[in-house]
Amino acid sequence: MTITREEAEELDAADPLARLRTEFDLPEGVIYLDGNSLGPPPRQALARLEDTASKEWRQGLIRSWNDAGWFDLPKRAGAKIAQLIGAAPSDVIIADSVSVNLFKVAAALIARKRAPIIAIEANEFPTDAYILEGLAGLTGARLTRIAAGAPIPAGLDALVKSLVHYRTGAVADLRAVEKQATVKGASVIWDLSHAVGLLDINLTRDGARYAVGCGYKFLNGGPGAPAFVYVAEKAANVHSQPLSGWMGHVAPFDFAPDYRPARGVARFAAGTPPILSLAALDAALDLFEGVNLADVEAKARALGDLFLKCCAPLGLETISPPVGARRGAQASFIHENGFEIMQALIARGVIGDFRAPNIMRFGFSPLFLSYVQVFDAATALADVVRNETWRAPEYSRRGAVT
Repeated sequence: MTITREEAEELDAADPLARLRTEFDLPEGVIYLDGNSLGPPPRQALARLEDTASKEWRQGLIRSWNDAGWFDLPKRAGAKIAQLIGAAPSDVIIADSVSVNLFKVAAALIARKRAPIIAIEANEFPTDAYILEGLAGLTGARLTRIAAGAPIPAGLDALVKSLVHYRTGAVADLRAVEKQATVKGASVIWDLSHAVGLLDINLTRDGARYAVGCGYKFLNGGPGAPAFVYVAEKAANVHSQPLSGWMGHVAPFDFAPDYRPARGVARFAAGTPPILSLAALDAALDLFEGVNLADVEAKARALGDLFLKCCAPLGLETISPPVGARRGAQASFIHENGFEIMQALIARGVIGDFRAPNIMRFGFSPLFLSYVQVFDAATALADVVRNETWRAPEYSRRGAVT
């Protein structure tokens, strides 16, 4: 099935999210299909960053911890994320990075257990596995890798799993996995990095108790934006996490000699929050006010479907769920010269990304992309592939980040 540019224009005219496109500050002439890796800057986030630096920091100095509300910002921004993932406002806090938060939650789940076992699927995002390797080395826990989609093994203490797979965009059945984990007596730590701000999810309804996620993909919080932790209150209050820093203390400014954890998810905080980047993330989250996440997910799927339909005549092998299936906001193709093809596209102003060894990944962030842009991107890909413009020597040069 093919689609015309005129049909793409009609889809744009009926788009309930079209008003949000102008809220982003993107370069003229660029079609940005990498928001699943790094979201572009919302105008209000840039303005908030400038205001926080030039007024609150420059003029308010240390007084801004109180006067500008810096101290409570991790909780306030966390409450905004809670609305996007179906969690209680008090069960999410902004802190550290995904890697650090994953370590803290996993360590809390295996603390004081004899011969604990933690697991991750074999094709999961590598850094999640790296963190679990480090945790196992420190604690003596056994780390096991299970096949993708395999049943949860008996005797497992914790399983780390992405809701949206970073390479394929496949979406896990959160409710089914949680039911299976309950039967097996295991806990699941969900990595929501490629799902938050995109999928219409409800962690409370579906029984999830633990999750982590980043702020710089679909939340558009900026490069290196701080991450978040979700732990349901009843679960949080029975756990202690090993990075017992002062921001997780029940009364950090009492400067007591001994650590006493705060109630709830607040105990999963550790060090002083990075206010400049947190302020940008907090402002970016305001874009979701009044936005229906069902519309967001539906548009992401429709954009991906359009791209897959337009690319079908090229005969490229895709590893993503097919047209009509539920998936994250991406379509991934395999090509032995995928890196060179992507570089040729970037030179034309169509920015996607490459994942080793041979995956071209195209992201479809619903808040700022139009259907016409996705149609034009597919047209550009067809031209690069058919005319083999990717063979130019300059497209084979690799930088440190691919």
